[in-house]
Formats: sequence, structure tokens, C-alpha cells
Amino acid sequence: QVQLVESGGGLVQAGGSLRLSCAGSGRTFSTFAMGWFRQAPEPGKEREFVATISRSGDNRYYTDSVKGRFTISRDNAKNTVYLHMNSLKFEDTAVYYCAADYLGYGSISVRDYDYWGQGTQVTVSS
Repeated sequence: QVQLVESGGGLVQAGGSLRLSCAGSGRTFSTFAMGWFRQAPEPGKEREFVATISRSGDNRYYTDSVKGRFTISRDNAKNTVYLHMNSLKFEDTAVYYCAADYLGYGSISVRDYDYWGQGTQVTVSS
């Protein structure tokens, strides 16, 4: 089992930057592929994939809407995964969740993740 705690969210103007962190505790962090997902505030919006990183950090994958703007990284020695967000847009406004996939390879599917953090709010003002 692993516990995940996100931090780093906040209010930022369009074009600005934020860095989200997700600290894990419990099971060995390097046994988990990690992902970032987000859920926008509009009614009916489902949680959507943002980025994922493999257990070693060698492989990363992004949803098209954030490619070139967001970077996922991890530091297994610190049990932490990061999401660096640049050139933020109004439509990036959402609650951002990190998730852990035990012995996974990195997935875009919510269903493949075993553990979730509580989320951190990111609000981008236009």
C-alpha cells in the first residue's frame, strides 16, 4: 500500500507556471508507475488523464493538450513525483490527482491505478 499527498496547487494567471508535487509513503515508491489526472469543475466532467511516468522514469507519456507545456518527473530517492506546468491556460483549471499503479508501466486509464491522492486545486485565471 502507498499513501499519496499532492501539493503545489493554487491560483495563477494564464501563461503562468506551477509545479505540483506528490509525495508517497508506505510501499517502495519505485515499484509504482505514476500518473497525473485532472477533473474539471463543470458538471459531468470525468477524471481525465494528463501524464504518466514509468517506474524508472525512463518513459513518459502525455495527453495531447498538455504536450510541450507540462513535464512529469520523479525522484525515487525522495518518493516524489512532480508535474511541472508551464504556459497555463484557463482550460487547465481542475483538481489534479496523482495516482500509483503497482508494478505498472504507465497507463492512461483511471482503472489501472491502485492508489490515489486527495487532489490539489489548480485555478487559472484568464
